[in-house]
Amino acid sequence: MIQNNRNRVAVVAGGTSGIGLSVAQHLLGLGHRVALFGHTEGAAEAARSTFRRDIESNSAMIKCCDVRNQSEVRGFFKDLEYQWSAPDILVYCAGISPKAPDGSARPFMSIDLDEWKNVLDVNLTGAMLCSQLALPGMVANGFGRIVLIGSLAGRTRPMIAGAAYAASKAGLGGLARALVSEFSSNGITVNVVAPGRIITPMAGSRTSQVNLDAAKRIPAGRAGESDEVAALVGFIISDEAAFINGAIVDINGGEYTPA
Repeated sequence: MIQNNRNRVAVVAGGTSGIGLSVAQHLLGLGHRVALFGHTEGAAEAARSTFRRDIESNSAMIKCCDVRNQSEVRGFFKDLEYQWSAPDILVYCAGISPKAPDGSARPFMSIDLDEWKNVLDVNLTGAMLCSQLALPGMVANGFGRIVLIGSLAGRTRPMIAGAAYAASKAGLGGLARALVSEFSSNGITVNVVAPGRIITPMAGSRTSQVNLDAAKRIPAGRAGESDEVAALVGFIISDEAAFINGAIVDINGGEYTPA
């Protein structure tokens, strides 16, 4: 029987809200120590309140960090290694998705270069940077789990997300495959979890017209919950999932079912 190590160090990037917050809660529940960050001090402070007992028991560490700022990200990983250790697990949840006022995708012709670069910097380049900083410790330890949170919009024709978001999430698959080619022999797995419509602060209220319309398209008849995504991530980072590597794992209620 495979025995899970329940006391690993995990980084959850974008862990102060939405899917990332649920992932952090789930990993703490599994017994891991979790260092998480978000891009605003307000979000970080709210997470500190949520995880107060975990912080007091030295199981959680919460920082404010902008993934677009290389020095801030490097500082986060340096502080983590000083206080605990290099991470065994990286879950990259940071993401932005600019929308029109009604919550629909912004038209392609309205996207300027600054918006395009900003979305890719957060959604894709940040994943590259965090992976670069996490991998040396994983290689040294002969174990690692990297999970990149992609999207249905990166898998098929986007119904709600804009072009920049779709391109950035599709790029995570390429990044994962490249890392698999280079680091699998070191006991490291790299996978993408691709959620469909999940109710989060970024997605808006379940009763918004955009989400009501989305629910009609989904065979399950509803949008997903962030806890459902977190449970999937929890399995992928487990010892039982050691042979799952280079996969894009869909969780979308049946909205997208590739052959």
